[in-house]
Amino acid sequence: MADRRLQVFHTVARLLSFTKAAEELHMTQPAVTFQIRQLEEHFNTRLFDRTHNRISLTEAGLKVYDYSDRIFALNAEMENAVREITGEISGVLIIGASTTIAEYMLPALLGDFKKKYSDVGIRLKVSNTDGIVSMVENNTIDLGVVEAPVTNKNLVVENCRMDKLVLVVPPEHELSQIKSFDIHQLKNYPYICREEGSGTREVLRDCLHQIGLEQSELNIVMELGSPEAIKGAVEAGMGISILSRSTVGKELRLGTLVAVDLDPVVQRPFSFVHQKQKFRLRAMEELLQFAREYCRDHPEAETGAN
Repeated sequence: MADRRLQVFHTVARLLSFTKAAEELHMTQPAVTFQIRQLEEHFNTRLFDRTHNRISLTEAGLKVYDYSDRIFALNAEMENAVREITGEISGVLIIGASTTIAEYMLPALLGDFKKKYSDVGIRLKVSNTDGIVSMVENNTIDLGVVEAPVTNKNLVVENCRMDKLVLVVPPEHELSQIKSFDIHQLKNYPYICREEGSGTREVLRDCLHQIGLEQSELNIVMELGSPEAIKGAVEAGMGISILSRSTVGKELRLGTLVAVDLDPVVQRPFSFVHQKQKFRLRAMEELLQFAREYCRDHPEAETGAN
């Protein structure tokens, strides 16, 4: 309900980028610039300083941003108050998830949520853990679900489920017959790893460091950006890898891959991440509660190989 010019301004001010704001708002950059110009004409002052292809808020811009932040929080509070009375739960939620979670955990969770709350729209953005945390920090998404520790103390981090990592090898590999794999031996095999910023890579790096082995000592033959790509490379005999057990259920059932437990055991939490102080829509509160209950009822990712 808030003035469209103010919505556009708030997005540009938050991101400090006309280009990023245009992408987030699904507008052209000239349309964003026009809305900002209209607001500046309304206040008869500049709201942004534009120098050397960078923008910053003027003193007036900072004041407008502060008030617009409160206006949108009050608007959300008003929406929630009315919906508390009417019982309506609707709106659009933007969720961000790291690759493993987006591909293997969220489809079932969000599918069940939509069955219960059909009037709530869901938009999903996929990135690695670093990217998702950055989106939460910039308020680009309402909720992030990530697979690695989050160090930003200004965000709320809530563990939802533990995820187990396993060694993944082709069925004809010499390691396919063992019951557990000593991680110290990882340096002796061609290894396929996830890209920088991946939660899986960060968790493994921390584990290696704890047992006195550095990632630089590994014989890394490939770095790939998704579990699907890594599974294909392992199936093709290009190396071995360590992945979430939740990502290999289909391959275990088909017999195209073998999962071997790690020694020591490597687990990491899947976590919800969101802003601390932002007033949330009722739909967001319902999604969080639904997700908590879902994770409680499904404590382990479904792999089909339990």
